[in-house]
Amino acid sequence: MDKSLPQPFQASIYQTLLPSLQIRSVNPRDPIEVCHVPQPWQLLGRGNYAAVLYHPDYPNYVVKIYAPKRPGYEEEVEVYRRLGSHPAFSECLYAQDGFLVLKRLYGTTLYDCMHLGLPIPKQVIKDIDEALNYAKKQGLYPHDVHGRNVMMHEGRGLVVDVSDFLHQEPCSKWVNLKRAYYWFYLPVLCPLRLRVPYSALNWVRKCYRFATNCTHFLSQLFFKLKSFKYFKF
Repeated sequence: MDKSLPQPFQASIYQTLLPSLQIRSVNPRDPIEVCHVPQPWQLLGRGNYAAVLYHPDYPNYVVKIYAPKRPGYEEEVEVYRRLGSHPAFSECLYAQDGFLVLKRLYGTTLYDCMHLGLPIPKQVIKDIDEALNYAKKQGLYPHDVHGRNVMMHEGRGLVVDVSDFLHQEPCSKWVNLKRAYYWFYLPVLCPLRLRVPYSALNWVRKCYRFATNCTHFLSQLFFKLKSFKYFKF
């Protein structure tokens, strides 16, 4: 997996980025806080456990660094080992000392497409479906695939975040997103080219999370009640 990186780029990681970058995770359900990024490195994105950065002189590489005491590094390395090379996924080029160097994927997340009013063609959804099926054939379990973790680039679909693909518990986020795409986005939003405010998108996201948590709680409650011999269903 470890491939040769440009020596100045690798030196900048070890001599500038790692010693000076300041990130912390306050709540595992919220994106991490990035307190300081050393120049000339640029922050590209941040998730609940890690930050993704790039060097302007080497724009086709990104470095993913996990926040202190947050899990997932070893698992993500294993996921990329199994995925190998696939056009809809990034590729791990280097993994040492708690960070990964990945091939950079260019595009716009479906979440941002909704905000910008960019049309999302069916091919994007089909590409992501095919990529997730490929991942399953490699012994992985596509998990936490939602609008912020998938992108569109030149009319094709990409999967950005695979860090949870070793989690075996069922996850319906992608199935639900596809359902919303075919039932609501295509017939209603797409023809109107509406730009959805981030506030509305965040509201939908929070409502979905609340509904998912309620469903999980009720299902757990049902099975607990069912286990009591005094309750017969």
